[in-house]
Amino acid sequence: MVKKFPEGFLWGGAVAANQYEGGWNEGGRGPALTDFTTGGSVKEPRKVTWIDKDGNVHATPQVHFDDALPEGGDHYACLDDYLYPNHEGTDFYHHYKEDIKLFAEMGFKVFRLSIAWSRIFPNGDDKEPNEEGLKFYDDIFDECHKYGIEPLVTMSHYEPPINLVLNYNGWYDREVIDMFVKYVDVITDRYKDKVKYWLTFNEVDSMIRHPYTTGGLVRDRFEGKNFPEVIFQAMHHQFVASALATKIAHEKNPDCKVGCMLTKLTYYPYTCKPEDVLQAQQDMRSTYCYSDTQVFGEYPAYLLTKFKNEGLNIKMEEHDLEIMKKYPVDFVSFSYYSSSCVAADTKGLEMSAGNTETAIKNPYIPSSDWGWQIDPIGLRISCVDLYDRYRKPLFIVENGLGAKDTVEADGSINDDYRIDYLREHIRQMYKAIEEDGVELMGYTTWAPIDLLSNSTNQMSKRYGFIYVDVDDYGNGTYKRSKKKSYDWYKEVIATNGSSILDD
Repeated sequence: MVKKFPEGFLWGGAVAANQYEGGWNEGGRGPALTDFTTGGSVKEPRKVTWIDKDGNVHATPQVHFDDALPEGGDHYACLDDYLYPNHEGTDFYHHYKEDIKLFAEMGFKVFRLSIAWSRIFPNGDDKEPNEEGLKFYDDIFDECHKYGIEPLVTMSHYEPPINLVLNYNGWYDREVIDMFVKYVDVITDRYKDKVKYWLTFNEVDSMIRHPYTTGGLVRDRFEGKNFPEVIFQAMHHQFVASALATKIAHEKNPDCKVGCMLTKLTYYPYTCKPEDVLQAQQDMRSTYCYSDTQVFGEYPAYLLTKFKNEGLNIKMEEHDLEIMKKYPVDFVSFSYYSSSCVAADTKGLEMSAGNTETAIKNPYIPSSDWGWQIDPIGLRISCVDLYDRYRKPLFIVENGLGAKDTVEADGSINDDYRIDYLREHIRQMYKAIEEDGVELMGYTTWAPIDLLSNSTNQMSKRYGFIYVDVDDYGNGTYKRSKKKSYDWYKEVIATNGSSILDD
């Protein structure tokens, strides 16, 4: 019998507007939180640029996503002497027809992208939506359907309008729920016949790690408050907003599916010491508590216990818990890039980089050029853990390898390392389905085309099957060209996986 994925399996790729779209000041789009962040590298952190009350300009290092407007700051600003890579991304705004055609040639069944909130409501609190922005996404979705590609759309992917940060304290302010609901009502009504699959918040669990990027929380504004309480208050508001978004989307189109999306941080105990095993369990809970809440529609007992033990007083309105319970998500989506080890005592242990955080290096698995550990079996483990826990369909919406690509003299890009990475992960996905009984809806690689790396705002850390001619400093033609992995993934999709399952 020929091995292949289930009939109707959704193959595709995933991007985010803030890393790919560009056109940051075109089409009526308003400024978003990410627009004031400069480029960086592994050795040189990104910077947030701002002007103080006396008119002096500043560029403050953004340490692991979480810097904000420092004390004395008056407003964020884009400065002439700095590069802001996300302003252009890889210019999907002007290349969307070309890019979608290339995705179609690969055989995509689904294309995950995000809507830039500030392109629809430039300030977040506008009375009326920006028609030009709405028309832009109309055109994108129409282009997808022209080739039989289903859009999978993230409503909020790390880029709230900057006005919500400056004038509303981000997601800490209850008012932001109403603004988000208004935005969701507009896009789900406008695209009810064009979008079947929705995600509410990208990596909803990242609020605890990156409160500024995810929630627009500026620590200095909460002087005298318990900042973890501030974070979980903002998190509560996102849970309520996500439930209401699910409700609205189903009302607009009862056949649509709405999912949550989390960062699948797979932790192994560094040793079999009970203390290390316990630490791994506790760390996994720190991720699962977010998806637990969105899937089951209620706070898990262990999170409520944390609130109690740490004295976190989360303010809830009368019907919040009822709303969360009544409108849980339909499926669970997640990103997976690597696994990590954890220990009760990390003293003297070698550390390694990873998606959104640093953890103990696993001596049994290799690492990428950026130090992320490569663990295909970890993807299978993640699928089993999530499906056993939730018994709802899963969707892998980010998985890929960031690497340095070399353009040869003849123009070819021989990215066998990317093929090797993806092949082994796809094989483990298949085992999760066929041997473990996991219900998996689809798989969208991060990313089908080169775009900015979120961790550093670099172009040189490339993920795509399609090369974009632009460097870390914005120099280049933006010309698209196919890498070796392009035809490889095309064959995987055409054979529904059998091309790599039988070799």
